[in-house]
Amino acid sequence: MSITIKTPQEIEKMRVAGRLTAEVLDYITPYVKSGVTTGYLDQLCHDYIVNVQGCIPAPLNYAPPGYRPYPKSICASINHQVCHGVPGDRQLRNGDIVNLDVTVISDGYHGDSSRMFQVGETSVQARRLCEVTFECLWLGIVQVRAGAQLGDIGNAIQKHAEKSGYSVVREFCGHGIGASFHEEPQVLHYGRPHTGVRLEPGMVFTIEPMINAGRMAIRTMADGWTIVTKDHSLSAQWEHTILVTDTGYEVLTVSQATPPQPAWIR
Repeated sequence: MSITIKTPQEIEKMRVAGRLTAEVLDYITPYVKSGVTTGYLDQLCHDYIVNVQGCIPAPLNYAPPGYRPYPKSICASINHQVCHGVPGDRQLRNGDIVNLDVTVISDGYHGDSSRMFQVGETSVQARRLCEVTFECLWLGIVQVRAGAQLGDIGNAIQKHAEKSGYSVVREFCGHGIGASFHEEPQVLHYGRPHTGVRLEPGMVFTIEPMINAGRMAIRTMADGWTIVTKDHSLSAQWEHTILVTDTGYEVLTVSQATPPQPAWIR
C-alpha cells in the first residue's frame, strides 16, 4: 500500500476530525476519577461522539485481520496495560494512571489522539513516566518536516526514553491516517536517524509512543485486545495526529484544553 498525500480539501476535513477528537478528551477529563468504571467513561464518550458531535467512534466494531471486532468506542488502558484496553466494570482507584485513546470519524475522515490521566494522588514513578512519555511524543513531533525521515522521529523518542531509564514498546507504532483508520506509513518509536521514508508535505500520520517503566516485553490478554507489560511494570502513552507541511508540521488533534508542548522542546 502506498502513502496517500492528502489534498487541501482532505486536510481541512482532517482538521475538523482532529479537533473533534481532542474535544472528546476535553469533555471526558472531569469524569476520570476514583470509583468511576472504564465502561462508564466509554459510554459517556460514545454518547458525546454520536449524539453531540454527530460523528462515529472508529474503534467500535473495528476488526482488522486476525482480530475479533472491538466491542467498545474508546480504549482505556490502566497502569500496566500498554494499549487497546477494553473498557468494562473495572473501577479506577486512587493512584492509577490511565490512557484514554479516542478516534472520531467526521465526514469520512479520522482524528486519533490519546492522553494520560492520573487518578488522585499518584506515585512519583507514575508521574515521571507520564511526563517523560509526553516529552517523548513532542520530541518526535518536532522532528517532522519535509525532507526529514521517519527514523528521525523514532530515534528522538528512543533516545529520550532510554536515557530516562525506560523502554520503548516495539510491536505497536504510529500509522498513516485519513479516510482509513490505519494507512501507510508505519511510524516506529525507535530507530536510527536519517533512515526510513522521507517526509513530504500532505502526509498525515500519528505519533503515539508506548513507554514502559520496566522491560519492553508485552503480552496479549485473553480478550484478544488488551496489551500488558510482561513484567507488570507501568506503561504510558500519548498520541497526536500530525500533518507534514511545507514549513514543518501541524498538530491536528488540538482543542482548547489540549496539554501544551513542553516549553523546553523546540
